[in-house]
Amino acid sequence: MSDNRRDRLDQPREPGRVKLPKFDPEAFGRWSEGIARYMGTAKFIVYMTVVITGWFLWNSLVPEHLQFDPYPFMFLTLALSLQASYAAPLILLAQNRQTDRDRLGMEEDRRRAAMQKADTEFLAREIAALRIALGEVATRDFLRSELSRLADELDEAAHRREKRLRMERDEEHT
Repeated sequence: MSDNRRDRLDQPREPGRVKLPKFDPEAFGRWSEGIARYMGTAKFIVYMTVVITGWFLWNSLVPEHLQFDPYPFMFLTLALSLQASYAAPLILLAQNRQTDRDRLGMEEDRRRAAMQKADTEFLAREIAALRIALGEVATRDFLRSELSRLADELDEAAHRREKRLRMERDEEHT
């Protein structure tokens, strides 16, 4: 629609804005993390030391007309300052992305811990319910004691019945 508006002379133009190129923030973030990771390695330190030592030796030992950065090494200082001025924001960006990942990981850990706690509490309630239910279930020892008591009562009842029958027979015979 804005293209049509530009072509029309009866419509006012939108104020001109500088349009910057668009970039993918994730791709830029990954790129900055790669640089920050590389700058944190021993390999980078060794390469940097070799370059600075070579720079220093070249500009100190070769004839003056071949030196490109004579004492006090202003160009080397400028190059190192430029490197540091770009490295610091890239490292901060990488740290921010890592912080975001850590935060997401901690949120996921909290969510999982809450789920595990809920599962544990559910299992604890189930175990308690089973213990209560088992408390109401007759155990083997309880059944044996009840059967023994019933057998004794039946024996006693049978013994009384026999006594009574004997007494009735004795009364009939007398």
